[in-house]
Amino acid sequence: MSNRFAVILAAGQGTRMKSKLYKVLHPVCGKPMVEHVVDNISELQVNETVTVVGFGADMVRQHLGGKSRFVIQEEQLGTAHAVMQAKDALGDKKGTTLVICGDTPLIKSETMSALIKQHEETGAKATVLTAFAENPHGYGRIIRNAEGAVERIVEHKDANEEELRIHEINTGTYCFDNEALFEALENVSNDNSQGEYYLPDVIEILKSKKELITAFQTEDFEETLGVNDRVALSEAERIMRKRINEAHMRNGVTLIDPANTYIDKDVLIGQDTIIFPGTSICGKTVIGENCEIGPNTEINNCEISHNATICQSAVFDSAVGANVNIGPFAHIRPESTIHDDVKIGNFVEIKKSIFGKGSKASHLSYIGDAEVGKDVNIGCGSITVNYDGKNKYLTKIEDGVFVGCNSNLVAPVTIKKGSYIAAGSTITDDVPQDALAIARARQVNKENYTKKLNLKK
Repeated sequence: MSNRFAVILAAGQGTRMKSKLYKVLHPVCGKPMVEHVVDNISELQVNETVTVVGFGADMVRQHLGGKSRFVIQEEQLGTAHAVMQAKDALGDKKGTTLVICGDTPLIKSETMSALIKQHEETGAKATVLTAFAENPHGYGRIIRNAEGAVERIVEHKDANEEELRIHEINTGTYCFDNEALFEALENVSNDNSQGEYYLPDVIEILKSKKELITAFQTEDFEETLGVNDRVALSEAERIMRKRINEAHMRNGVTLIDPANTYIDKDVLIGQDTIIFPGTSICGKTVIGENCEIGPNTEINNCEISHNATICQSAVFDSAVGANVNIGPFAHIRPESTIHDDVKIGNFVEIKKSIFGKGSKASHLSYIGDAEVGKDVNIGCGSITVNYDGKNKYLTKIEDGVFVGCNSNLVAPVTIKKGSYIAAGSTITDDVPQDALAIARARQVNKENYTKKLNLKK
C-alpha cells in the first residue's frame, strides 16, 4: 500500500453561519463537524493529516489536539490556495492525498476508503468523489467519456442544456497523486471573477497533460452535504442522528420514538436497554444493558451500569451503578458516584457526592459534598448544609444511618455508623455510633391560645 495523506480544508470563516464560533467547530451530534472529518480519516491508515486553518486556528487546535498537523492560510484566496499551504508538509512526498472540506461531517470513512481504493487501483492522477442528485441545480456536473473516465467538470453557470440534464455532481472531495497535485497547483491561475485559486482547476491541468482522471460515485447523496449555514447544520444533525439511532437499534437497543431521541456520536449503549422519547444522551456516555432511560431525560458524560432506571431526570459527569433507580425529577450533578441498588427519588439533587450501595434519598433532598455509606436512609426534606457563604465542607454519613425527615446536617460533620437522626433536627456536631441525635427545641403547647388571637370575627 502506498503512503496516504489527507488535507482538510478548514480555513473558511463561515460568514453565512452568522456566528462568533469558528465555522467548522459548530457541533453535529455533540462533536465539532471538523472532528467528525478527522475521526473518519483516522480509520484510513493515513500517514499524516494536515488541517488548513485560518481565523480561529487556536480553537481548532484545542479541539483536535494531536489528531492533526496544522498549517495557516492567512488570506482566504480559494481552495487551491488553501491546499498549497500544505506544500511544506507534504509537497515532496510520494503517495495518495485525500482533499476534503472540514464542513462535510457526513462523509463516511467507508466512502473515503472506497474513493482511495478506486484511485489507487486505476492508477489515476486524480479521482473525484461524485453523487447522484435528484435536483442538481447549482452543482458542478461530471462529464464522463465513453470509457467512464472524467472528461471535465462543468460548473452549473457554464453548462449547456445537455450538460444541465446530467445528475452526477461534484461533491468537492478529491483524491490526488500527491506529486502531481502539488506540481499542478503551481500552475493554477486566479484569472476569474472572484480572483481566487480554485482546486477543480487542478483537474483541468492534469487533463491537459493527458493524465487519467476518474470519478467514484457514492450511493448516498446526503452524506456529501456541506454545512454553510444554520439550515444545513440542522439538516446534518438530522441525518447523522438518524444514522446513530439506527445503529443503536440494530445493536439491540429499543428507541420508542427515534425522531425524538437525541444521541451523540460517541455514546455506547448496551443491549435490551430502552430509551423513551425526549431523551438526550450526550458526550462520551456509556450505558449498560437492560436499562430504562427517559422519557425527558438528559445524560451527559456518564457511566450508567446495567439495569438502571432514570426517569425524567438529569445526570451529568457522574457514575451510576447497577440496579439504581433515579427520578422522576432528580438532578445528579458532576463528580457524583452512585453505587449499586441506590434509590434517588423525586426532586432530589446530588452534587459531588458518593452514595453507597443500597442507600436511599426518596424525595425532596439536597446532598452536596457528601460521602454517604451503605444502607443509609435519608428522609424527605433533609439536606447537607455544605456552604457557609465562603467555603464548601464535607458531610460524612456512615453505613446504616437513618436520617429523619426535614433534617439539616451542617458540615463539616460526621454521622457515625448505625446512628439515628430525629426528624426536624439541625445537626452541627458529630454523632457517635448507634446514637440517637435530637437537635430541636422541646415542644410546648399553649392551651386555648387560638381563642386569644380572635381569628374568627
